[in-house]
Amino acid sequence: MTFRSRGGKTVIVLPDGSRGVARQEATIDNTMVKVIARGFRWQRLLSNGTYSTIADLAVAERINPSYVSRILRLAYLSPKIVQAILDGKQPAWLTMKELLKPFPSEWHLQEANYLMLKKK
Repeated sequence: MTFRSRGGKTVIVLPDGSRGVARQEATIDNTMVKVIARGFRWQRLLSNGTYSTIADLAVAERINPSYVSRILRLAYLSPKIVQAILDGKQPAWLTMKELLKPFPSEWHLQEANYLMLKKK
């Protein structure tokens, strides 16, 4: 068993990836929701021509371009994964650190990876 920080609270994660204590309601991780929303916003700003490059966006936001590119990747997450996070139904193992790791671009591979990791 491990302990993970989830939305400002510590939860017990069992070896199979489930929570040690069944939750009565969804636990929405506002930090993950905000970073996903930021990724979609930045993608829209690049798509509509407000900024022509990631470097321009990074300068305007006063953030390192490397961080901008990691957050931008989240705009390409599978809708099923995004919906699970928005609903607070993401698995207990899914933290910001895990969310920012590289993932495949194909949604079906993301979902397979997501479901596979969920069973850990």
